[in-house]
Amino acid sequence: MRNLLIFITKYNAFFLFLIFEISSLIIYVKYNSFQKATFLNSANEVTGNWYTQVDQAYSYLSLKETNDSLAKENARLRNQLKASFYIDTINKRKVNDTIYKQQYELVEAKVISNSVNLRSNYITINIGSNRGIEKGMGVICGAGVVGKVLYVGEHYAIVQSLLHKETIISAMLADTKEQGSFKWGDSLDPRTGLLYDVSNNAQPKLGELVVTSDLSLFPAGVPIGKISNLHAKGGGFFLNMDVKLSVDFSKLQYVNVVINRFAKEQVGLEAQEKKDG
Repeated sequence: MRNLLIFITKYNAFFLFLIFEISSLIIYVKYNSFQKATFLNSANEVTGNWYTQVDQAYSYLSLKETNDSLAKENARLRNQLKASFYIDTINKRKVNDTIYKQQYELVEAKVISNSVNLRSNYITINIGSNRGIEKGMGVICGAGVVGKVLYVGEHYAIVQSLLHKETIISAMLADTKEQGSFKWGDSLDPRTGLLYDVSNNAQPKLGELVVTSDLSLFPAGVPIGKISNLHAKGGGFFLNMDVKLSVDFSKLQYVNVVINRFAKEQVGLEAQEKKDG
């Protein structure tokens, strides 16, 4: 306290000048309309800029919550799409009672790690068996196909990326429904893949959308990419064509795991078919 009094006494002239200066400015602004208006406008602008900066900082800090909310909302909306349902038709008393029942359920997940520059790329997501995730389930995002679940832990899962040398998906041309198979190309380019074994009678067009087919464990119609180059027919029975991928894997943050209620039945029947064959 004594040091504070000594400091004030030593610099009393400066503090008196400061008090008089502030008082003069207040009187000057208060009793002059032009200066008062100018001061208020300047003060409002400064205050507005301050609130804008605070709001931007708050928005940045809350991005995680916002993204999580959007991911959940996207999964909820996708679960309501017609492609997620199958038609259960029962003939009774000569009346067709058609009821839509859900075949696909989407569970949102966050990408923990992701590689794009290897021959065999994998993605780690933050959900596992605790959310009903199982090996073989498809994984998609808002832009299109991402891959399929390969390993599952209680709280995490490893996804075999679409950018993997062993990933093959049943696909088709969106316009003509001509079916084929899709795999990642041999160039290690994370932006392109290959649609192959398409009927030679097909007439694909550059820019035509390539989507998942009814034969895949994904919902039919999920985008894979667009045709970027047509290979020569070469006199064979099938066509090959380059596909520019819909998903930018270098920016992948949120995905949805596809729970197909008929997956086990389909896989079991296909395994039995191969065994009997």
